[in-house]
Amino acid sequence: MTRVGTGATFALIVTLALTMVHASAAERKRNEAPQNHDKTVHHLLIQVNQNDPAVMNLALNNATNVVEFYRGRHERVDVDIVAYGPGLNMLRADTSPVADRIKSMKDLAFPDVVRFSACNVTKEGMEKKEGKTLAMLPESSMVPSGVVHMMEMQEKGWSYVRP
Repeated sequence: MTRVGTGATFALIVTLALTMVHASAAERKRNEAPQNHDKTVHHLLIQVNQNDPAVMNLALNNATNVVEFYRGRHERVDVDIVAYGPGLNMLRADTSPVADRIKSMKDLAFPDVVRFSACNVTKEGMEKKEGKTLAMLPESSMVPSGVVHMMEMQEKGWSYVRP
């Protein structure tokens, strides 16, 4: 049996330890990598700023098509339809020509997410002009400003479409 010097023993131990650390890091990286497409999440903003039922329906069609496309690929998608200016009529309880479609979108999209963001700046302006409090569709949620919301979401990497 040959005797290995202290320096050589230390070098061998360090080499083995580094090899094990590297192998462990590579294994962690493999385990963290998505194994299938189920973990992929896409993000889409759709702008509605016109009081036009055709534009509103086109926005809903775009959302439906995107959800169905990614569902077919076993990938997730979050869609946020942002209504401001005259487009806020899409989410008003008293004026929405697409209220029934919006109501059915929540169930259609599950487990994906379709949000309806209503601009509070526009709502407050309409309330002041009309002299009454406006009721919004229950499927909608208020954002302080529709345009600012879209800017901030795009800064976070969301894609943007204007039908």
